[in-house]
Amino acid sequence: MNPEYLGPLPAERAVTVHQPTPMPPAVHTPAPLVPVQPGTVPAVASIVLPDGRVVTGYAISPVQPQPLAAKPAVSRTAVNVALGGVGFLAVCGGLLLLTSFIAALTAFITQLITLAAVIFGGWIAVQILGTSGHRGGTTVNIRKAIFKRNHFHS
Repeated sequence: MNPEYLGPLPAERAVTVHQPTPMPPAVHTPAPLVPVQPGTVPAVASIVLPDGRVVTGYAISPVQPQPLAAKPAVSRTAVNVALGGVGFLAVCGGLLLLTSFIAALTAFITQLITLAAVIFGGWIAVQILGTSGHRGGTTVNIRKAIFKRNHFHS
């Protein structure tokens, strides 16, 4: 409960509600317009509204819009996008050439390794499977050899 509430108001302190009474529209006679010389604006101007009221006030000079800066024929954004596209195409072409060069170099190195393996393998095969004739050196013929307790006796 609100401590400031002291119960109902006494009759002398009762609130009276007043209903607003509508006011009749003001009837004004239009003010005479003073002829103005062309090119000059008076310091105080009066305007007659369609319902007959007259509004008087200071004349405000119209705001002149600032002249627009001359725009270039092509926007800078379009030029930047075009230059970026040309640069991208140049990089892609260079990457394509670089990729082709790396692929060709890899194929060349593979062929060199294969050629070296074929030549070295052929040389080894010739050494192993070469002529079975006498190659020189000392020939030892052992006819009757006796091995007793890891000793060789002839």
